[in-house]
Amino acid sequence: MSILKFLISKPFLKNLGLILASTALLLIVVFISLNIYTHHGEAKPLPDFRGLTEAQFKELIENDDLRYRIIDSVHLEDKLPGVVIEQTPKAGEKVKRNRTIFFTINAYTPEKVQMPNVVESSLRDAKVTLESYGLKMGKIIYVPSEYTNLVMGQMYKGKPIEKGTSIPKGSRIDLMIGKGLSDQKTNVPDLTGMSINKAEQICLNTSLNIGAIICDTTIKTGEDSLDAFIWQQRPKPEEGTKLNLGASIDIWVTLDSLKLLPDSVAMEIRMQRAAGDTIISNGGDE
Repeated sequence: MSILKFLISKPFLKNLGLILASTALLLIVVFISLNIYTHHGEAKPLPDFRGLTEAQFKELIENDDLRYRIIDSVHLEDKLPGVVIEQTPKAGEKVKRNRTIFFTINAYTPEKVQMPNVVESSLRDAKVTLESYGLKMGKIIYVPSEYTNLVMGQMYKGKPIEKGTSIPKGSRIDLMIGKGLSDQKTNVPDLTGMSINKAEQICLNTSLNIGAIICDTTIKTGEDSLDAFIWQQRPKPEEGTKLNLGASIDIWVTLDSLKLLPDSVAMEIRMQRAAGDTIISNGGDE
């Protein structure tokens, strides 16, 4: 029998058809099995768990057939202890059953560090050392001394602190600095429009301190204060105005950008906004 006749014979074609049908059926079964295994089409948006404690989010996780792991903790003073700070994947991302959600929570107690000794260091070296330990510069208190800008003492919450003392990471350390034999003064910087953190840095660089921080009604939470900016200060940065080293500047902060504009301009914008709201309101009533 020739090869051509064999290829067109009924037994060969019948067996070939059975092989093709079996292969197709196997592929269908594999495809369906993969869909079932990967829960194809069952992905759901992930809820926002931030601000919830483990006791609160655990039930939500289990109800959605998800899993979770707490992988890290940080300490934020403006957040409740034990609540979720970050989550991976982010809220709104679609996830499937049995997906593990990773959480970073707010620690119940802050991380501790040991206080270094910065006495007899220069002000600049003391700042670098404190930051390397996870600490922050507090107020600069100038004291009589023949040595200019030399650290004469280190203070924590108004009391002297010794080297090796365990304190919360991120604490502010006040430094007593020698002001030398001269009654040195410095110009008042213009802090208008700056964030509180930026203003603190500017003041430290000019040997001054931030005094009172007055918040207006636009600031309601600690997070709001992070986005706030300075719209007024005392003393004002007028030409020729100088302060003794270590003096303080009081600041007023807001989230209202109109406060940076001249009063007449700000008033006109507010009136235009009010008129626009009135038109919209009247249009909705008709």
